[in-house]
Amino acid sequence: MKLSKRGEYALRSLINLGIAAELGWPMLQITELATKEKLPIKFLEQIFTQLKAAGYVKSRRGKFGGYSLARPTSRIKFGAVIRIIEGPLAPIRCVSQTSYARCSCPDEAHCGLRMLMFDVRNAISTVLDRFTLADSVGITLRKYRRDKVTPPFLHRSISLSSILSTKSEPPSRRRARVEAFKQFSGSQGSQLHNGRAKSSAN
Repeated sequence: MKLSKRGEYALRSLINLGIAAELGWPMLQITELATKEKLPIKFLEQIFTQLKAAGYVKSRRGKFGGYSLARPTSRIKFGAVIRIIEGPLAPIRCVSQTSYARCSCPDEAHCGLRMLMFDVRNAISTVLDRFTLADSVGITLRKYRRDKVTPPFLHRSISLSSILSTKSEPPSRRRARVEAFKQFSGSQGSQLHNGRAKSSAN
């Protein structure tokens, strides 16, 4: 299995949607995603059309529209997404569980290459079918916190009042957004304060 640019962009975009949702922004505009990842918008739109058809994302039109995840991050497995975008995980079709096709070998049952490729397929699928989007988002956010790096999408060009109060937003989502804003902004603020103190001392 080789991950193409389409597959790579699809996975990176889903991870970014998951991160944004955890920070209280369940919907992002495609221009934000394209800018953050330095991706061509037209190509990204094609990928999202594919992800939407597969039920992984949903969209909303309008000035404040965009894309959001269509299911919980814990129910999005990397293996399933890759199969949608790229096709089978198996390196050759005769060992694929989802898209089996007989190869040119005259004796499949005793083919040494096929036996080897079975092990390769199983190793790949064991990892990709176990890990979910929630796993990747959690690992990424923990690393941001550990390295004291402000995550993407935390500071968006939206007024503070919209962060603290949104009528159509569930209270739990609003609280999550405010807490994320406090947590990352607080650590960044203390860093800036310490930096200023050191400068003035010098």
